Amino acid sequence: MYKKNIYKIASNEPLTPAVYRMVLEGDTQYITRSGQFINIELEGKFLRRPISVADYDAKSITIIYKVVGSGTEQMKGLKVGTELDILTGLGNGFDTDNASTKPLLVGGGVGVPPMYNLCKRLIAEGKQPRVIIGFNTASEVFYLEEFRGLGVEVYCATADGTMGDKGFVTDVI
Repeated sequence: MYKKNIYKIASNEPLTPAVYRMVLEGDTQYITRSGQFINIELEGKFLRRPISVADYDAKSITIIYKVVGSGTEQMKGLKVGTELDILTGLGNGFDTDNASTKPLLVGGGVGVPPMYNLCKRLIAEGKQPRVIIGFNTASEVFYLEEFRGLGVEVYCATADGTMGDKGFVTDVI
């Protein structure tokens, strides 16, 4: 089930030159699993922008987005206090009901954000996740310290070798 509601921007800050983190305040009850996404309505745009949920709690949703077109370019300019029409609780999310006690979470670029809340959930379930994140170059790396702050093993790969292991996440595996 999803819900359409108005959310207020609590923060909208760059993590890298092209990647931003936005925190939205509002009703989060329809986000029930890590890996779900939201759809954001933007003024002047026909289609909503689908963005993965990086984290959420009882009062806020954190999204991380990369500026790749006019919609996300518009999003990076949105100020604190701006209200947005958003559909929440979209997608099935990740199923954590399995016997694995040491799951391996692997993602690169904008595939990293939905793994953050998943990692937190797995830890809360008593599991010991390991994380591998990948990027093209060191200047694109984000959320490495946030994952480390969860107390899990974290590996980073960059295609050009400027941070962590040289190569792709599959090379680290």
